[in-house]
Amino acid sequence: MKISPVLRRAGALLIFKCPGCQRNHGIRVRALSSPGDRNGPGWEWNGDTHQPTFSPSVLVRYDGADAGIDGAPPAVCHSFVVNGQMQFLGDCTHALAGQTVPLLPWPDEEPA
Repeated sequence: MKISPVLRRAGALLIFKCPGCQRNHGIRVRALSSPGDRNGPGWEWNGDTHQPTFSPSVLVRYDGADAGIDGAPPAVCHSFVVNGQMQFLGDCTHALAGQTVPLLPWPDEEPA
């Protein structure tokens, strides 16, 4: 379900497009979880749908184009999302490592 230009919601997950690894990242947000499930792992969210902040950082490991070739590890996308900006950490394996860029908007015609 579209909740803003930059966020989609699927149950307790908030999903955003990543400009670094060009993948969608979904995180379980405690505020959207059922009451009995709020003590498990999850992210804090500032509640802002247009300029979200999530805590802690978002770490995603995935099979990038070179994963496993000549012993290469899986690709890494690691960021803080603060006020609608993705602050990519130095351990990212994509070209935006060390940079801060805005969250990508979802195309209007794209389903959640």
